[in-house]
Amino acid sequence: MNPPTASAAGRVSTGIAGLDDVLAGGLSSNHIYLVAGDPGVGKTTLALQFVLEGMRQGEPGLYVTHSETGEELRAVAQAHGWSLDGLAIHELIPSDEALKTEGQYTLFHPSEVELEETTKTVLDEAERVKPVRVVFDSVAEMRLLAQNPLRYRRQILALKQFFVGRQCTVLLLGDRASTPDDLQVQSLVHGVIELEHLAPEYGAERRRLRVLKLRGGRFRGGYHDFTIETGGLSVYPRLIAAEHRPGFSHEAVPSGLKELDALLGGGLERGISALIMGPAGVGKSSLAVSFATAAAGRGEHATVYLFDETVETYLIRAAGLGMDVRGHVDAGRMSVRQVDPGELSPGQFVHMVRQSVERDQSRVVVIDSLNGYLQAMPDEHFLVVQMHELLTYHAQKAVVTLVVVGQQGLLGSAMPLPVDLSYLADTALLLRYFEDRGRVRRALSVLKKRTGSHEDTIRELRLGPGGIRIGKPLAEFQGILTGVPVYEGQVPRLAEEEHDKE
Repeated sequence: MNPPTASAAGRVSTGIAGLDDVLAGGLSSNHIYLVAGDPGVGKTTLALQFVLEGMRQGEPGLYVTHSETGEELRAVAQAHGWSLDGLAIHELIPSDEALKTEGQYTLFHPSEVELEETTKTVLDEAERVKPVRVVFDSVAEMRLLAQNPLRYRRQILALKQFFVGRQCTVLLLGDRASTPDDLQVQSLVHGVIELEHLAPEYGAERRRLRVLKLRGGRFRGGYHDFTIETGGLSVYPRLIAAEHRPGFSHEAVPSGLKELDALLGGGLERGISALIMGPAGVGKSSLAVSFATAAAGRGEHATVYLFDETVETYLIRAAGLGMDVRGHVDAGRMSVRQVDPGELSPGQFVHMVRQSVERDQSRVVVIDSLNGYLQAMPDEHFLVVQMHELLTYHAQKAVVTLVVVGQQGLLGSAMPLPVDLSYLADTALLLRYFEDRGRVRRALSVLKKRTGSHEDTIRELRLGPGGIRIGKPLAEFQGILTGVPVYEGQVPRLAEEEHDKE
């Protein structure tokens, strides 16, 4: 299935690119929709973007407000850098006279007087403005005025017939369905968009939306994260890897380290995902950045997402290993981005990665680390599903993905992962500390590679000012992965000794 586009026939743009993508191009014109959500979730901001987009296209707009004054709406717009000049704003807020005792109804119920007057003023204003896009903010006031479900339903039907008959696209803003009356509105409208916000135990609140209903049209189901920033709503559609078709050859992608490529049976291939596992400080990030700098050296673009350290620390550490990451960043061949999992929703992060692939044409993407990414997820189960979609998407885009995973503990064989993704990755590299003659050394091995053969040896890894060095197979040791191996040879030939002999 091809991804939806905002130019789909018979659709009108909401003014929010991500929401248009979710809606397969936008809202069907000349229909009435319900935007439901709790107070403060962003309904008014979405509605303003909707009518302002219409005005940009030369379509008159009418904003009917029951709960906010025109000045309050303009203040909201001004905070986003918008101007409401030219937008017809019709206020239905009770006047000061209505609060006086003599202004209260005693013989007739308000629903018999105020509802009829309210409806008449709205219809008169619509006849005057002749809008193409209309917003009612909110229908909760109409429900209170109607007092009973039958009158409320008839009122919504009357508005629907009036505006649809005049070729208008209408948004009704309301609360999430909690009563039978709310469900009645959902049954009458052409589509329902529900907005909600979540409050995690730590970090910023997170917002998401889903399309509950859209008659006669397809849409991208499920939850989609969104944020409210200066400039309005930004919606991050859920990634569906099946919408992207592969079309590339599995050519080898070298790491820049001859010994590492030999260990991998020639290197990694385009579209491969590799998991680099090991305890803290063992060299996982260093191996990952070697692939990124090698790609930048070939003139390709590489992107590194940092969850666990600052960009400056990363650049200094890479320079200490002889890798000029800063130079590649300054030249535009690499991007190094620090990610704060407490402030970023999962959907927003996936959107960032997609932009690096589609806009920046990144051919190598490093996620450092999965442990930090895990903190951005509400549940481990969703992490696995979302990471599967991301890795599959990268595979179809011929992107090499390197995921760094920190294991718990430093020595020994029982060092669990925060979440097991080894079955999703095409290649798995394992790094370990081991003890030798009173010194702590590092070992590297390849556990699996789906796309070809690889060495089954364990080699020593050394990091230093001279860069990354990988020694010959440690054939004279037994039990390296336990952390305390047994030496069965005569003279140890480790990486530093091999280097000294050269």
